[in-house]
Order: sequence, then structure tokens, then C-alpha cells
Amino acid sequence: MDVEDEAARILAELRAQADPVRAANEKRYLKSDFTHIGVPMPALRKVALPAVKTKPARDELVALAEALWDVTEEGRPVHEARMAAIEILAKRASSLEPQDLGMAERLIRDSASWVYVDHLAEKIVGPLVIRYPELATALDAWVGDPYMWIRRTAVLALLAGVRTGNPDLERLDRFGDALIGEREFFIRKALGWVLRELSKKDPEWVVAWVEPRAGIMSGVTLREAVRRLSAEDAARILGR
Repeated sequence: MDVEDEAARILAELRAQADPVRAANEKRYLKSDFTHIGVPMPALRKVALPAVKTKPARDELVALAEALWDVTEEGRPVHEARMAAIEILAKRASSLEPQDLGMAERLIRDSASWVYVDHLAEKIVGPLVIRYPELATALDAWVGDPYMWIRRTAVLALLAGVRTGNPDLERLDRFGDALIGEREFFIRKALGWVLRELSKKDPEWVVAWVEPRAGIMSGVTLREAVRRLSAEDAARILGR
């Protein structure tokens, strides 16, 4: 793969589908300072994913993603280029290696919105940690990181294990207690989201963890955590 040529192709095809009205609406919705082209995700995937159909080597995959991530227009990152980078990495996440956690961290630290962070956490970091369990120690550091999006990633990366039926309950317990007093909405929401997903498979664990903490848990975390519990359990916990 010629990384430069492939990145140029993707950008050209995205720009050919520009929708200024959609771009303005999306920019406003995301409260974004980035450049927006106005391409919906299904169309964006159709443009980006042919780049990885031939299963490029890992170094080519990472180089293409980083090239797209670093695209700027008038000094601003390009939203669709960054989303294309994430989709390319996610499609071939099984090619990534332990050292690529550093690349993922760089992208997260360079993010300014849930729209990038959530995909990176769920589709890149989480699967890497499942494949290389020793990387989970990075999450232990991230959960106390000053940067809010890194803390959110530490929590949301646990979703991969929850969804594959191998949840890291020990870390969820620790991370939950570490973050239960968080003031950031996006952290409170993330913790509730992971608990909600776990409750679909292990409601007993969620009830046992949430109930004694209901009085100190933020409203947004609590509402998410009980959303999929039985009506009886939810009512009892909310009543506390």
C-alpha cells in the first residue's frame, strides 16, 4: 500500500460527498472546532474500508490511520478523516500489537469529544487488552489520569470483556469505587453505561455492587446502572 496515495484517495472521495448543511449541523451538535465535511458514517465506511480489504501489514495500517488522523484544513483537524482513521483501525484491530496501545493513547489525548474517544476505547483499546491482558495495567494508571477522556477510556475499555462474556469484575469494582465521586458528566455516564451492559448478563453482580452505593452514586450513573435490571430491583435501589 502507498499510504500517502491511499490517504489522498480517501480524502478526495469524502470531499466529493460533501454536504455543507449536514456539516454545519454535525459541527453544532458535537460543539466541534474541527472542520466538518458532512459525510454520514455509512458512506464514510464505504470510502474508508476498501483500504484494508487487502489486509495490509500492521505498519501500513497504523501509518494510514495516523496520516488520516493528522490531516488538517486551515489549521483544524478534519472530523471525517479522524473517523476514517478509527474505522480503519477497528476493522483490522486484530492486527494491532501491544506497542500500539501507545498509538491509541496518543489519539485519545489528541481527542476532544466522545465521538472519537468512545470508538477508540471500545474498538481499539478494549480488544487490545483482551488479546494482551498484561496491557490492563495501563488502565489502572489511566483511571486516575488528569485528562478526563483518558479516565473515560479506562472505564469504557472494560465493555469489550463485558460483551464477550469475560468481564473484568475486579477492575470494574476498583474503577467504580475510584470514580464514584466524579463530577465530570462523561465519566459518570461511562460508569453507568458499563454497569448497564453488565446487568444484561450478570444482574446479580450489578445489584450487589450498586445497591450499597446508591446513596453516594450520581443520578446519571444510577439511572443507567438500573435501566436493565428487573422492575423490582430497580425500584428498590432507586427507593434507597
